[in-house]
Amino acid sequence: MKLGVFDHMDRGLAPLDRFFEERLTLVGAYDRAGFYAYHVAEHHATPLGVAPSPGVWLAAVAQRTRRLRFGPLVYLLPLYHPIKLLEEICMLDHMSGGRFQLGVGRGISPIELRYYGLDPEQTPAMYAEALEVLLRGMAGPTLTFEGKYYKYRDVPMELAPFQAPHPPLWYGLGRPEAIPWAAQNRVNIVGNLRGTGMRALTDRYRAEWQALGHDPADMPLMGVGRHVVVAETEAEALQIARRGYAKWRASFLKLWLAHGQMPSPHAVFPERYEDAEAQGRAVAGTPDKVRDALLHTINEGGLNYLLCRFAFGDITGDEALNSIDLFTRHVMPDIIACQGEA
Repeated sequence: MKLGVFDHMDRGLAPLDRFFEERLTLVGAYDRAGFYAYHVAEHHATPLGVAPSPGVWLAAVAQRTRRLRFGPLVYLLPLYHPIKLLEEICMLDHMSGGRFQLGVGRGISPIELRYYGLDPEQTPAMYAEALEVLLRGMAGPTLTFEGKYYKYRDVPMELAPFQAPHPPLWYGLGRPEAIPWAAQNRVNIVGNLRGTGMRALTDRYRAEWQALGHDPADMPLMGVGRHVVVAETEAEALQIARRGYAKWRASFLKLWLAHGQMPSPHAVFPERYEDAEAQGRAVAGTPDKVRDALLHTINEGGLNYLLCRFAFGDITGDEALNSIDLFTRHVMPDIIACQGEA
């Protein structure tokens, strides 16, 4: 069982320069605590994400950490020139000594895609071609590709990744029918489903993995993200969580509401923090409460990976650091030791 961190980099109350420095301080704490990986979202024109250039942010992360793996969850591939992104990936992988994790996707928000002049109906095909370009480009000394959206012939690949044949792949996945592709390509997956919904994905992945004849010990990571606040008392934790959740949710919905739309139902979080916790999407409390809730999430979903959101909304740097400290000392050892219910 492994533990990671997911960060929307949603705008808090501090000025941006201080916000970035506080987040880098937290990243250093994740590194020292022994978290497996740090994953950052990519969003545009919304307070949900003020790191719209993940590569810039992750270059700083590479310099503030020594063991922590890191990467985007996900790069929105249709927004990039594939060769430019390929070069960025190789740089980050070398700058970190092979700690880069390559999360890929097409983008969940059609609003953000349209701001870039893209037709959301076309972006799934653009994503598929761009991913093929990236993988081919990291596999050999030259790149040749002929597609509808991208065409390259004999482009020299001066840079290759540190990790061969490429950094580990990550994908946000919510449909069982996508599992065979993930298993065939050894892709780590993160879902936003709960309970039996996530269990259906992990059961299917294990079945596909076994059918391919792979060693169960080499199973890719399968996880979910949860808002987590730990404090000395439940009252203190709930006060922090309610406040931070309300600000985070407002940022999450701001762009959608401005356009009179809503995200897909599985991505809509309830208005009240207490309802989010009741649904298993979040937990705030003492170390004992948090440990029990997360162990239940792991066993119910058949997970081998859990991503914690410690910093969200207007949670301060000091509040997040206290939460991380309590989690590391009193919760993490039992979570890592958990084998889950496969």
